[in-house]
Amino acid sequence: MAQIRKDKERETPALATSSLPDIIFMFLFFFMAVTTMKEVTFKVRVSPPYASEVQKLENKSLTRYVYVGKPMQQYTKLFGSETRIQLGDAFADISELESFIVSERSAMNENDQSLMTVSIKADKDTKMGIINDIKQSLRRAYALKIVYTANKTVVNE
Repeated sequence: MAQIRKDKERETPALATSSLPDIIFMFLFFFMAVTTMKEVTFKVRVSPPYASEVQKLENKSLTRYVYVGKPMQQYTKLFGSETRIQLGDAFADISELESFIVSERSAMNENDQSLMTVSIKADKDTKMGIINDIKQSLRRAYALKIVYTANKTVVNE
């Protein structure tokens, strides 16, 4: 018959770390795949108005954004507190909007140029005169697909 000896204390085996680099690279690739980079640094305050009929954009890669609102706190000394337009990462004037749209359209694939949509993200306190000026400038640039960004109204039933 076999004897079981417990005379010696056994040491715990060392932790196998050979698969650790594989696990770390899997996590790295996972986070690289699911992380989205911030597209634009907001220089204007935009709190969109509320709307009852809201639809989600189908293809955001074909959408170009025009931000309209009052400058953020750190920009008020330099640009004042009046409503400003932001195109990309910079403040712009209405006269620059046409050239911005033309350059954005020319950077797109030729098949997608006719599908380009301009989304106006305007603060709810923005005057309609500025929005109308933006729409006229977009019309001159032949950017005729315009959408307005809004938050969905929550209806209590």
